[in-house]
Amino acid sequence: MNTVVAGITYRALLGRRRIILLILLPAALIGLAVLLLLVGSADQRSAVMLMQNFAISTMLPLLGLIAGTGVIAPEIDDGTIIHLMSKPISRPLIAQTKFLVAASLLAVFAAVPTYLAAWLLIGNEDGIALGFAVGVLVAGIAYAAVFLLLGVVTRHAVTIGVIYALVWESLVGNFIPGARKFSIQHWGQAVADQISGSAFFQSDVTLSFAIPALIVVTVGGVFWAGLRLRAFSLTGDE
Repeated sequence: MNTVVAGITYRALLGRRRIILLILLPAALIGLAVLLLLVGSADQRSAVMLMQNFAISTMLPLLGLIAGTGVIAPEIDDGTIIHLMSKPISRPLIAQTKFLVAASLLAVFAAVPTYLAAWLLIGNEDGIALGFAVGVLVAGIAYAAVFLLLGVVTRHAVTIGVIYALVWESLVGNFIPGARKFSIQHWGQAVADQISGSAFFQSDVTLSFAIPALIVVTVGGVFWAGLRLRAFSLTGDE
């Protein structure tokens, strides 16, 4: 990790309008948890439904899109990436640093609020809060790699990312059982299910498949992004 690149990336991302979206989504999650508390629905079933249907299925893919593309796509769009790549820093290292920045943002804005929301509802019952927090964390890391790569390979990363996040991850992945095996959020749910002992939650994907899939997608995405940056040209084709 290059601290100079990381510092520039943090300042650029957190100083843009994206920070508002990074805050609004987890705030909405915690707000829903508080609402459930106020109406007397603070039970395991409600907590699991909120974590599955909002935290990991809706909030996380969108946050992954914001953070993953946000660490590099704006720099490519406005041309400032050329200044960074003119420095004596290897391009794979730039990709790795951008990835770590995106992953750290997802840990703060996705995993932590997920734990807090579940804990507000049911405390530490059956490891639900911890399970979903870890599930969101590992899935968020994979999303960071995927959306970073998307930001490098195309100038339409946000548009394609929105389609992927809303159509594949939130719609197809939730309503077509066969597609769940190829959905990052369901890999995260497999990890959450392993930690949680709740009777109201059971993953459709086995942990033995989810863990290798998460590793392959994460490592492959960051590696490919580094290769693409090596051949990157502001005047070249996408």
